[in-house]
Amino acid sequence: MLRKAMLPALIMLLVSGQAYAKQTLQQAASDPTAALMSVLVQDWYTGNYHNLDGESANQIVLRSAMPFKIGDQQNIFRVTIPVVTDSPFLDSGLSDTTVFNLSTFNQSWGRWGVGAVGLLPTGGEKRGLEKWGLGPAFGFVAGNNKRLFGLFNQNIFTVAGDDDRDDVNVSTLQPIVNIALGHGWSIGASEMSITYNWEQNKFTSLPLGLSVSKLHRFGKLPVQFSGQYEYDFADDAISDPEYLIRFSVKFILPSIL
Repeated sequence: MLRKAMLPALIMLLVSGQAYAKQTLQQAASDPTAALMSVLVQDWYTGNYHNLDGESANQIVLRSAMPFKIGDQQNIFRVTIPVVTDSPFLDSGLSDTTVFNLSTFNQSWGRWGVGAVGLLPTGGEKRGLEKWGLGPAFGFVAGNNKRLFGLFNQNIFTVAGDDDRDDVNVSTLQPIVNIALGHGWSIGASEMSITYNWEQNKFTSLPLGLSVSKLHRFGKLPVQFSGQYEYDFADDAISDPEYLIRFSVKFILPSIL
């Protein structure tokens, strides 16, 4: 009786594993653990601040992802470079860069990954934290060609830098939700990086947001367009944004490795 009761569950597990193994490009484009080489260009527009009415800000974010293997182990290396174009607090120019490497492992239910994330003080004194940071990263996704769910965690802790500046000890959680609607369209959660600052002992970012995406092919080149809206419920500091709008273009490139 127990074996008969377990049989439907086992079949469903195998089916979901097969469906995930054949993950569509549309779902993979929204999956941070997928082995896709890509270049992402984003515009982040902050329309207002909780405690500073009438002010706005804007930055361009460049992000590249490169999958590679060490032996049979799949890895993903990613670099994120923010450039401030307008801000009531910062000068325009390059801000601090983050890098991370994730080793990923396919499972019957989906995929999980573990790695490390680093902070590089490329923003200097006026646009950066002047701290070097390092910490663990972890993420997992589950689903099929229609639905994708998961969670991504990054942690950065100060390892060196200017002693006169505050240490950077933060953890972020990013929920992953994406639902395919057909014809390249999908809807889901925005980047929604929930941030806890261990120095201040509080959440410094509590966003809730929505994303709408469209995957389109220009010849053989797949490109994902997306728009996101987030409202941030963290409102203690003068620099806390009230809402954020993102426009993204992701170029999915053929792997060279």
